[in-house]
Amino acid sequence: MITCVKTFFCLCNIHSLSLSLSLSLCFSLFLSLLLQVDSCESLKEGVVGVKEAECNGENENGVTQGAVQGRHSSPDSSHQNGSEKGDGNENSAPSTPRKKRRKLERPEKHVEEDGSSSDASRGEGDSGRMRGCKGSDISLRRRPVPRITYQAGEPYHISKREMEEMLARCRKDEEEQKAPPVEPVMSSNSMADQPGEDAQKEEQPAISVPPTPTPQTPPPQQQHTDPASPTVATTPDPAPVTCSNKSLRRSCEMEQEYEDGRGFGIGVLVWGKLRGFSWWPGRIVSWWITGRSRAAEGTRWVMWFGDGKFSVVCVEKLLPLSSFSTAFHQPTYSKQPMYRRAIFEVLQTASTRAGKLFPVCVSNDDSDSRKNIELLTREMIEWASAGFLPTGAKGLEPPPAERSPYTEVYPEMWVEPEAAAYTAPKKPRKSSIEKPKIKEIIDEGTRERLVYEVRQKCRNIEDMCISCGSLNVSLEHPLFIGAMCQSCKNCFLECAYQYDDDGYQSYCTICCGGREVLMCGNNNCCRCFCVECVDLLVGTGSAQAAIREDPWNCYMCGSKNVFGLLRRRDDWTSRLQLFFANNHDQDFEPPKLYTPVAPEKRQPIRVLSLFDGIATGLLVLKDLGIQVERYVASEVCEDSVTVGMVRHQGRIIYVGDVRNVTRKHIQEWGPFDLVIGGSPCNDLSIVNPARKGLFEGTGRLFFEFYRLLHEARPKEGDDRPFFWLFENVVAMGVSDKRDISRFLECNPVMIDAKEVSAAHRARYFWGNLPGMNRPLSAMANDRLDLQDCLEHGRTAKFDKLRTITTRSNSIKQGKDQHFPVYMNNKEDILWCTEMERVFGFPVHYTDVSNMSRLARQRLLGRSWSVPVIRHLFAPLKEYFACL
Repeated sequence: MITCVKTFFCLCNIHSLSLSLSLSLCFSLFLSLLLQVDSCESLKEGVVGVKEAECNGENENGVTQGAVQGRHSSPDSSHQNGSEKGDGNENSAPSTPRKKRRKLERPEKHVEEDGSSSDASRGEGDSGRMRGCKGSDISLRRRPVPRITYQAGEPYHISKREMEEMLARCRKDEEEQKAPPVEPVMSSNSMADQPGEDAQKEEQPAISVPPTPTPQTPPPQQQHTDPASPTVATTPDPAPVTCSNKSLRRSCEMEQEYEDGRGFGIGVLVWGKLRGFSWWPGRIVSWWITGRSRAAEGTRWVMWFGDGKFSVVCVEKLLPLSSFSTAFHQPTYSKQPMYRRAIFEVLQTASTRAGKLFPVCVSNDDSDSRKNIELLTREMIEWASAGFLPTGAKGLEPPPAERSPYTEVYPEMWVEPEAAAYTAPKKPRKSSIEKPKIKEIIDEGTRERLVYEVRQKCRNIEDMCISCGSLNVSLEHPLFIGAMCQSCKNCFLECAYQYDDDGYQSYCTICCGGREVLMCGNNNCCRCFCVECVDLLVGTGSAQAAIREDPWNCYMCGSKNVFGLLRRRDDWTSRLQLFFANNHDQDFEPPKLYTPVAPEKRQPIRVLSLFDGIATGLLVLKDLGIQVERYVASEVCEDSVTVGMVRHQGRIIYVGDVRNVTRKHIQEWGPFDLVIGGSPCNDLSIVNPARKGLFEGTGRLFFEFYRLLHEARPKEGDDRPFFWLFENVVAMGVSDKRDISRFLECNPVMIDAKEVSAAHRARYFWGNLPGMNRPLSAMANDRLDLQDCLEHGRTAKFDKLRTITTRSNSIKQGKDQHFPVYMNNKEDILWCTEMERVFGFPVHYTDVSNMSRLARQRLLGRSWSVPVIRHLFAPLKEYFACL
């Protein structure tokens, strides 16, 4: 107690504190001494240490030197605001350095144990933790959680690691460029919290003991900015950030972006090419704007005009906006509102940069506004097609403000209502079985390594999947020598008959993928091969040689069968047919077989046709000579109903929307012997990027067919023959096809109309018709070549047409989009009568109600091929009465 009183008077003389502060300090020191239970010797030693340290002017530590050393803790720990985790060298020093005088009994030992002092402190109890500005307060309360401070104005998408690196670089630069420090003048209020050199100078005369030399402490190290770091006590408040510091940070973060020497810097207006789209206008932006990772070398982040989305595009797939006359696609501009909007926005931006002014007429009427926008866009397109005169390509360069990676430039708003109502399509669904394939190619490089082993004759190509390189093969590739895994088989089933607007396959024939594909120059071939597969399997440089060759015949229609490691199978046509016939993932019981009916017992057929179209089923039944007692059809298209009523003299009973047909109606109109139909394929075809699948949109209409099919089935005990047929597109997802097969309890048959007509038209057919799997053979009256379908004086440029759809440009053929007919020394389109012959319909079958050519093509594009349906319906002659 006497020692404590002496310590109290010594502290009062040193600090000149008030009586109340002295009593508080004495009480705290006395409480700490009572908690120490080590030994009486350590107690005395600690008290003496306190007296000796305080009498020698050691004011910054605020604890007894001997007591700290007795507890194996660092004497500098009191500088870290109550934290026991930091080292003694990592003090959160103020902005200006201060001289520190410390008296250490054993400085060598302190330096050696400095690194482990935090661990020792961590092991001591709460009683040893110190608070206060100088460690003058000791409390049992736990240290509060370190405060995390955030710098205002920083982008939200900067990761913790990037922020740490950025701040570390910027602080290092600031320390190097900082002027010599100036000691601040502290007020009396702050002198108690932050003791400076002046306070120490005033305190020294009051001490009678001569000063002892203090060892030089190492300079404070860079403090971590991560709050979770174990060496940080509290996160200090950041210093005020000036504009120069902000720019310095961002310049440090954005160093060397798009500086690979390949052009297309930030702000440049470009044309970009993505698969499935025409050349689309965009603007090069920084990864900072996208909120994602940096683009790889040789690629650029592009913000597309029209929808404002972002994509990473290779520089090989970019063109400057000055190539307007080359990249602009008039057919896409005429059909797609989003493309028109993109052209309007990019030309608005280009005219602003070039200083070209166009008159704008303001109107409150929406129709007038659309007309004004169309006129303005046409004028800008003419200006762009002429070369952006008078400034040319130089006038399109981005101004300095737009070269900054942080400038968000948005174009003028597009006022067309149909574009404003546009909703972005959902991303195409991908089955989970495709993901291991992609990962295997990217991560392991299996395919390249195995192909190298095949070239070295260390491996057989029949043991690997030539599409992805997997060794888990399940079947042979139907077109080339080699194997195929299950995931690539599913991809092949989906993409083999998927065609783009130009009539070519959407993906590579070998791997059903590829970033850049080579299109065959043979007008009667529609296959594509990606550059990766060509260079890998045929040989390095083969893709460039194929590009230089014009026309280039692909590996399916060339005269040779062997091209490096790519060897075409001799029987690929039959193998391809078997590939689609034996692609059943599910096993079902075979359909019930009906024995043929004796001729004298045969009755006329009664048909229920759902989604009837232009009455193809009734037309084929008449051609086969089968008597039709009743033909009930459900159809909502007025043009289709008109064709059916006119061409079949009212023999069809139209019942309207299929969703309104109930069980009661089936009982009234029935019984039926044949149920046929094909639901719309818009939301099932993978060609449509906005498809909704089987359970949404028009895909749900399949379940209407399924419902009415069960209503029309014969009851138990009724053994009369009952047949049904369901049709849909081949290019559908594997999961959708599997679901349809599960509901209908049978697997489909794939039939391509090219075997019996002058056009390709591959379709899936589900049903229980007899002999659906038999080979497709042409009849003597079938027109197998396009020339057989043309009028007199017209010459066909192709033998077979690509699939004719409801789109007008599906008539164009080849990669150069040629018209299929040659007449009077110039190209010409197909006439409607010629299209009817291609589908097998009689001439002028759709020529009713003054319909236009495009309307008639829409009807034909949704119809069935007559020779294919005749092939399927032919066995019905053994069951029903004929004429």
